[in-house]
Amino acid sequence: MQTNISVRHGNLSQETQDKITEKAEKLRRFFDRLTGINVTVDLEHRDTPRVEVRVSAEHSEGFVAADEAGNVLAALDSVLHKLERQLRKHKEKLTGHRATGLKHLDPGAEIDPEAS
Repeated sequence: MQTNISVRHGNLSQETQDKITEKAEKLRRFFDRLTGINVTVDLEHRDTPRVEVRVSAEHSEGFVAADEAGNVLAALDSVLHKLERQLRKHKEKLTGHRATGLKHLDPGAEIDPEAS
């Protein structure tokens, strides 16, 4: 998985970039088929930096979230929380539509052939 960080209207220290990369890679816990993460930090308004994260995954459309906060890491935490919800919902859609297996059916329930 590839993680890219880009900054508009300013620079971020290497320490901050490392923290962003570390936090962004934790998204893999929620969906293991991630192929890339693009983080864009906009420092045009220094008092409220804007963070946007785009996540691409196999066999699905991209996931996008953005937010503003008092500092970069607070905005990143908010964005990652939004993406976490999107990834959980997507994974539930993929795995939640399976038919109930025979071992999970109630053995006491009989099927009435004349009811059809």
